[in-house]
Order: sequence, then structure tokens, then C-alpha cells
Amino acid sequence: MNVRHLSFRLLQVHVEVARLGNISAAARSLHLTQPTVSLQLKKLREAVKEPLFEQQNGRMVMTHVGEELYRAATDVLVRFEDFNNTLEQARGGHSGHIKIGIVTTAKYVFPRILGAFYKEYPKVDVTLSIGNRARILDRFSMQEDDLYVFSHPPSGMAVNATRFVKNPLHIIAPQDHWAANRSRLSFAELKQERFLIREPGSATRLMFESWLSSQGIEISDTMQIESNEAIRLGVASGLGLSVISAHTLIEGREKLAILPVDDFPLKSNWYLVSRKNRRLPQAAMQLIEFIAQHLHECVQADWVDRSF
Repeated sequence: MNVRHLSFRLLQVHVEVARLGNISAAARSLHLTQPTVSLQLKKLREAVKEPLFEQQNGRMVMTHVGEELYRAATDVLVRFEDFNNTLEQARGGHSGHIKIGIVTTAKYVFPRILGAFYKEYPKVDVTLSIGNRARILDRFSMQEDDLYVFSHPPSGMAVNATRFVKNPLHIIAPQDHWAANRSRLSFAELKQERFLIREPGSATRLMFESWLSSQGIEISDTMQIESNEAIRLGVASGLGLSVISAHTLIEGREKLAILPVDDFPLKSNWYLVSRKNRRLPQAAMQLIEFIAQHLHECVQADWVDRSF
């Protein structure tokens, strides 16, 4: 391959088609026409002299060579974005762009951190993507963001994960539930209750199911709801009990009771995650340093993980 035949636009096209799996969607994302994107892909394949994509179930899926080019392209684009940020900083101000992917429950806390960060670094732009764990895992796999927040981080040699905020999980019930006035409960007393649970892959559900398995306990009456807000409302309305993050309770207006069940709250944490094989832009490193210095000002002191 002659690298002189490559350009930033060709690399951007490859990354967007790989990320979205569709030429039309990539064209919209890049504000180009579909024929232009198709032509760019043709030029890129001719430059590489190897197939980069194949069609699978209506999606453009990368070949092995395409995956290697994707990793190289994302690294190059991030490095030059970082270089541009360095130029801006050399001209007298903190600036740059950070892309962050966070799991749904973290939306109750992380915007507070970003708000405080923005006051100190108003020229730094942030793109915040929020989704369930499965979606953020996909974004991590495709290297779509610089930083991530998980309560159950991915595994592997490429993962750099650091605990920074505690995320205790409580069992909640309606205020008029028979167990609401008890001073102590064993979970065995709640086995026959209906539990409202998050979707498969949710970190809260993973933690709860892992605890049930460790205790040799099975529950048979469950209802799946893919929203913390809907779960809070469902519990308040008497639809069932649930295991939920303490952070989601603070933001809700529903009248709920936290049950004093043995072994609860379950100890969980949020992790600040990045990829070891991807160089972070300077603005992202500024954010990490800001969190280390000012986290106690953004969240309750007893929620700060002292190991961060």
C-alpha cells in the first residue's frame, strides 16, 4: 500500500462506515452524499488492495484487514485532533473535545462532574452518550469514545478501569409494603415477592443475579423493565420490589421504602474506563485530573472511592 494515496477524509469515511455498518448512515453523519461515500470506499480499497468490508445481513461488516485499518485510522484521527488541541492551547486557552460513553445509572451523577469541569474549562467540548451496558460495551469495542463509565467494566488486557464512585444497590418497596416497617429482614422472607428487574446485560441485574447465585436463591416472579424511572414508579405503585442504585433514588420523587435486608446494600462501584491501546486526547486527561482533585466537591463525600 502506498500511504500517499490515503487522506484524512478516506480514513474518516472508513471509520464511520465501520461504526454505523451502513453507507447511507455514514453519508448523513459526514454530511456527504451516498455516491461520494461509495466512491471514497472504492478509492480506499484500491489504495489498500484488499477487501475492507463484506455484506452480512444487510450490514457492512469489516474484514480482518478492515479491522486493522479501523484501529490505525482511529489512532491517527485522535492524534491529530489532540495536536489541534495542543495548538489551540498554545494560543492561550484550554480547549479540545472529549467523547464520553456512560451507562444509564451514571447519568444521575456524571453530569454534575461535567458541570463543575465546564466552569473551569469552558472551551472544552464534550459529547456525552448514555445507554445501557450493552450499548456502551459496543461503543467501547468500536473505540467510539475517549472515556467510559461502567459499574461492571469490560475485561481484557486493553482495559484500564479505575474505581471512583461508590454505587450501592438497595432493595426498595412501596411505603405501605408489609416489610417497610421491619427493622431487619432476610431475603428468604422476600423470595415470593415479584421483583422488577432491568434488561439482560444491565450491571445492576448482573450484580443482583450474581448475589442470588452465591446464596443459592432463586426467584420466580419477575418483570423486566428497561428504565430506572419506570422501575421506581412501578415499585411506588405496588407493582413489585426492586434492586436499584442509591443514586437513582435521590433523583426520584416517588415515595419508596429502602428495606433493611441482610447483606444489602450490595457493594458496587462506578469505574472510569479507557483503552490502554488508545492515546487519550489532552482534554480527556485534563478531565481525569480534574475528577481526581474535585470529585469530593461534586458528589457526596461518602460516595467517593478513596482509592481513586
